[in-house]
Amino acid sequence: MSREKESDGGWKKFIWDSEKKEFLGRTGSSWLKILAFYVVFYGFLAGIFIGTIQVLLLTTSSYKPTYQDRVAPPGLSHTPKTLKAEIEFTHDDPKTYEEYINAMDKFLLKYNEENQNELLFDDCKSAPTPPVMRGSLDQSQGSKKACRFKRDWLRNCSGLHDRTYGYSEGKPCFIVKINRIVSYLPQPPQTNDSIPPEAHERVQPNLIPIHCAAKKEEDKDKLGQVNYFGMNNTGGFPLQYYPYYGKLLQPQYLQPLVAVQFTNLTVGSELRIECKAYGENIKYNDKDRYQGRFEVKILVKVR
Repeated sequence: MSREKESDGGWKKFIWDSEKKEFLGRTGSSWLKILAFYVVFYGFLAGIFIGTIQVLLLTTSSYKPTYQDRVAPPGLSHTPKTLKAEIEFTHDDPKTYEEYINAMDKFLLKYNEENQNELLFDDCKSAPTPPVMRGSLDQSQGSKKACRFKRDWLRNCSGLHDRTYGYSEGKPCFIVKINRIVSYLPQPPQTNDSIPPEAHERVQPNLIPIHCAAKKEEDKDKLGQVNYFGMNNTGGFPLQYYPYYGKLLQPQYLQPLVAVQFTNLTVGSELRIECKAYGENIKYNDKDRYQGRFEVKILVKVR
């Protein structure tokens, strides 16, 4: 019993020693000195951190990226986009393609005519023209207008005439865009050397053409006809929508779009399709399947 009492008193006394007025082995003044030391120490570290951040912010701009020398060429992306880039549906079963329709409706909502008012958008003609320069990348001239892009230019894939974007007929559509990079100016191809012969008719000045083809040679006949819709019925991205001035100066900016429709896919065959954009400063990288291109698997199922 005596040992238990001694042991009991030992740890209780360590927590609070009433004779020496110590808490956890230290007096009040000792604890105060330690607290003051760590407040000063961590305050000093915080000051150094805040100071370096402030110095860094003084060397950067809120409107223009300071370092763009290592920025990769833009990616090419599409809607609808699934987790594994696989599109599977049965044309006579609306539930199998409902999510694709909803994704395209949501994406194209901002391209509706009522959402592109004259205060924020310019009419930049209905044919490809050179880039439209809108001043410097700062707020000295205020916000920048953007070019209007009409949804009905996408024709069969606009969702205005066919609410299912061709999926109900087994003729699925994709909406393709080039990802945004501030102040990036795409350059059209100077020659046709790198462009497939099937896409030569879409090569023209002030346009970045795209082309979609079967990834495997044996699937080419299964792909069927591919239609492209966009401004002036061109299969490419017109240059007057560039450069992009960033979210602060062009929050309403709309990227130019190209709609791709596959009108005669072989039913029951899984096809891997690759779409590429072509330009002098658009490069491809085997480690990044979305740099300047994308791949997608399409399977039109049979009930």
